[in-house]
Formats: sequence, structure tokens, C-alpha cells
Amino acid sequence: MKTGFVSFVGKPNVGKSSIINAIMGMKIVIVSDKPQTTRNRINVIYTDEDAQIVFVDTPGIHKPLHRLGEYMVRAATQALKNVDLLLFTVDASEGFGTVEQQICNLVNQSKTPTIGIINKIDLVNENRIKQIEDKIRQGIKDLIAVVKTSAVRNEGLQELLNIIKANIPESPQFYPDDMITDRPMSFIASELIREKIFQFTYEEIPHCSSVIVEEIKQRENGTVYIRANIYVERESQKGIIIGQNGNMIKKIGESARKDIEYLLESKAFLDLHVKTKKDWRNKDFIILNEIGMIDDLEQ
Repeated sequence: MKTGFVSFVGKPNVGKSSIINAIMGMKIVIVSDKPQTTRNRINVIYTDEDAQIVFVDTPGIHKPLHRLGEYMVRAATQALKNVDLLLFTVDASEGFGTVEQQICNLVNQSKTPTIGIINKIDLVNENRIKQIEDKIRQGIKDLIAVVKTSAVRNEGLQELLNIIKANIPESPQFYPDDMITDRPMSFIASELIREKIFQFTYEEIPHCSSVIVEEIKQRENGTVYIRANIYVERESQKGIIIGQNGNMIKKIGESARKDIEYLLESKAFLDLHVKTKKDWRNKDFIILNEIGMIDDLEQ
């Protein structure tokens, strides 16, 4: 049996979470077309007859504009340490630029063996892919291979798995066969709710929103009751989340409930409340702690 920890690294919105979900065959980590969707470091556990691979999904590395952003970047850079492999992921449609070179420098400082991933290859031509591959090969010192993938088309994912398996150590597995993440259900539920905020709202609303699950319990009829607070920074944002006649909060809740029910294989009831906490991304350590940012930095 081979077992190893492998950490994704890259700038926001390159498809790290989408690759994990495609490999797992289900949505474990949230995705959207907006940058900085992933805030926390999340371990997702893939197990088959040959190996157990613990994928560490991380926030994208970016220039932080507030304390939340600082925590996100620190969580991402800390994930470069104490893993067996790094998966340096580049968005083929955006190419290889200054940020990618900066990430290469961080990767090289970690001295961790690295697999380069060129994702979203379905969006560009072969010449563009070759240019990015050349940049990766020039930029990463301890490079194992470069894999071209398309998460939406499931292209290159089996090749990626095979290369990972060949480069992680022989070891007993760390987690049971049926365990797919080390995060509790309260965290997964909060993330799925937050994903719908990213999906259905625009401009600053997704980025200034946070979700904390206050209670999860199973009722006598088998339905899982979930009570969660959605925090925003201004009253005007609260109104947008609630929507006219409550239509937006209803839309967010119904969509999140379907994903939660799929994971739980059980009926669920979401009890959502919207609250205002001024400038929580900079000042509210209680919320930052509740959403796991401080815990991520201590791991």
C-alpha cells in the first residue's frame, strides 16, 4: 500500500478544487468561477486498492487586501511543508506570468518534489500548452513531470493519479477506506452554503460573506436539521443576501440543501439567518476562528 500527502499550489481560480472533485467523482470542495472561493486548507482522501492519497486543497496565492486574505495566503504557503508532493497548477487559459514565477520560487524553497499541472487545456491550443510547459520546466527545480488536464472533461486525471502513486512512499494508510475528508459535516455544510452565495450573488457580496453552522441534529423523522448564520459586513449586503421577499436566501438554501442531501444520503432542512458584523474580515477574530482560518495556521 502506498500512502502520501500531496498539496495543490497555485494562484486563485486555476481549477485546483475542480480537479479534486473530478478525481473523487463527487463535490467535496466548493467551486465557482470567482477567484478566492477556497478559503481553508482542506484534506480530501482518495483511496483505492493501490494507494491512499490525501489531497490538500489550499487557497490560491494572491496579494491579500485584509486579514482574512493574509490568513488564506499563509495557510496556502504553510501547506508547502510536510507533504510528500506538490501539485503546481497553472490555468492554461491565463498562461504563465509573474505570479506563477513567484510561486515557483516558493516551491523551490520548499525543496519538495513537484508535479506540474496545466489545467483547462480544453480552452487553448497546443502551442499555448507547450509554452506553459516550457516555463514550468524552467521554473521548477525538483520537477517530476508535467501533466495536462481538463477537470471538466476528465482528461489527464488518471495519468496524474498514476504519477502520484509512483512517487509517494510505501506506508500503511492513515484513514479508513470510507473516509473522504477529515473536516466535520458542519464545515462541509457551511462551505456548500457559501458556494451558493458565490454562485448567485455578485461583486463584493461573495467575498464579504461567511457562513457558520451553529447546530446540526437529526430529527425523529430522519431529517437532518442544520441552523447556520450568514455574516456580511454591511446592512445593504444583508438585504442583497435576503433578496426581495426573501427570494435570494430561499434560492441559496434550496440549492445548498440539494448538495447536502446528496452527501448525507438523507433529507435535510436548512434554517438560514443573515447577520451583520462590520469589517469582520479584518477585525472579528471570533468569526475568523469559527471559519477555521486560525486553526489552519496552527496545523
